[in-house]
Amino acid sequence: MTTLTPGANTAVNPGALSVTVSYSPVPGADLDVSAFLLGESGKVRGDNDLCFFGQQSVSHGAVKLVESAPGRAVFSLNLEAIDTAIEKVAVTATIYENKAQFSSFAPLNVAMTGGIEAPIPTQGMQETALILGEFYRRQGVWKFRSVAQGFAGGLAPLAEHFGVEIAAAAPVANPLPAVAPTPPAAATVRTVNLSKVTLDKQRPTISLDKKDGDFGEIKINLNWNRAPQNSGGGFFASLLGKSGGIDLDVGCLYEMETGRKGAVQALGNAFGEFGDEPFIQLMGDDRTGSVSDGEWLRVNGKEWRKMRRVLVYAFIYEGAPNWQATDGVITLYIPGEPPIEVRLSEEGGNKGMCAIALLENVGGSVKVNRKVEFFKGHSDMDKAFDWGMRWAAGSK
Repeated sequence: MTTLTPGANTAVNPGALSVTVSYSPVPGADLDVSAFLLGESGKVRGDNDLCFFGQQSVSHGAVKLVESAPGRAVFSLNLEAIDTAIEKVAVTATIYENKAQFSSFAPLNVAMTGGIEAPIPTQGMQETALILGEFYRRQGVWKFRSVAQGFAGGLAPLAEHFGVEIAAAAPVANPLPAVAPTPPAAATVRTVNLSKVTLDKQRPTISLDKKDGDFGEIKINLNWNRAPQNSGGGFFASLLGKSGGIDLDVGCLYEMETGRKGAVQALGNAFGEFGDEPFIQLMGDDRTGSVSDGEWLRVNGKEWRKMRRVLVYAFIYEGAPNWQATDGVITLYIPGEPPIEVRLSEEGGNKGMCAIALLENVGGSVKVNRKVEFFKGHSDMDKAFDWGMRWAAGSK
């Protein structure tokens, strides 16, 4: 094991690397990790050189954000595949909306393939943005340096420091579109939208519109905080139950404009179809929590006009219900829109099912409504949302 103090460096494998940023989650404050691909000037060449929650794969997949969950974020890097014009890859962390300081995030650690780790000393650190470390070329050899440099202001000023053009954040309300003259093609500057929408009790809904009604591929991700493998007894034993691991599943109820209703979920092997009705598909079933990026639903947004509503839910198939301990989060990714998050941060008692978000077709728009309501099972949830389906015991 090689442990780096701030300022220290070491050679790294130039091929495939896994880089894990781990920390203790802070209630009410999100920590986001990003990677900047920097040229000789120390700046990005354009918006495609920023890998973050809104753009999770860059440089033709040479840098990917493969996991972003409470307490843990993972990048995959293939340094040999990065364009030769790139001299550095800076790995950073920022606190969303500056809701805390890095002194609250302890311990904070960077670890990577090859037994290399760089613990970040955050004691007394008042900044809300941080350059954790950087991969850099030196005489044809790739190295990693622990930086641990604090930076004020969060992700936007940090990105601007690296040369990223930032788009102005749009208000949550539905304003009339601003009319501005179109600049000539040579003067057009592409910008990155760093906004992220979190639906909570104060802001429970958002509506998204597309003039042509084509929302593309809507991806819905369920991720949660994994318990340690050696959790033993006590608190984590009650979370994990007899199975040795909690099986938290994502699914949805759907209703088509024709009135057809159904469910897409692993239970009963109802995995759905993307190219045909119901135009919703569950991408596998992670029964162990070993899949780094959680579970995914795909919704064919090209066919949104044929859908009336979709209720996204999660249920605990195995293990004792303890929703706060899972610290689960549903994230909706819609092309051209900022990611939309709904966190399972409330107490659900002993109820094993949570209705998380309701997507409604309102005049062709996608209206996303935060719910976070808990139920004993499918039937109770069905009645609460007036779906009118019959339910029977199932297995997977």
